[in-house]
Amino acid sequence: MHSRFIGVPVGETTVIHRLPALAKVTVSCVVILTSILLPIGWGVAFVGIAALLSLVVFVSRTSLWFLFRNIVIVEPFVIMVGLSTLFQPDGGMRFASIALKSTLSLVTILLLSSTTPFEELLEVLRMMRIPAAMISIIALMFRYIFVFIGESGRMRTARQSRSFTQRTARSWVVLASVLGQLFLRSTVRAERIYTAMCARGWRSQ
Repeated sequence: MHSRFIGVPVGETTVIHRLPALAKVTVSCVVILTSILLPIGWGVAFVGIAALLSLVVFVSRTSLWFLFRNIVIVEPFVIMVGLSTLFQPDGGMRFASIALKSTLSLVTILLLSSTTPFEELLEVLRMMRIPAAMISIIALMFRYIFVFIGESGRMRTARQSRSFTQRTARSWVVLASVLGQLFLRSTVRAERIYTAMCARGWRSQ
């Protein structure tokens, strides 16, 4: 389930997948920092970064649909941030710079997450001396997001079984109520899980 959710081909063992997680994280950070710091006028450098990412996509057999889907989800926020630069001097160039650099950075992060097991990424964070409490929060957020997805799936099934449609204004009121109930259920379940973990001696340190 986890592999399908984050776009990792089940049982995939390409060269990219077998690389040490620390090496992949290091290269990803270098690519992101280079993309951010390079002047927009250095077109050849950006073409080189794009070619490198394309090579990784090909070798790792990463789903193009997975990349496209996630880019489409995040790109509107990038565009909204970039629109504020259009009213400044050289606004067009600034907007292009933000869009290009953000897209390259996003693709890099997606490739890293889709070719590296989450547990190995957490281990790299420990090696980088990230506070244990922050690592625990990240781990719990990742693991229990699937509980959230499962709960939303059950509510969606129940809604569809009652012939729910989105054709009237009334249906949107019902949908808002369902989202509120989902939030409340998730909060209550998170409290129960946290209490159970503490009762079993769990500590973030």
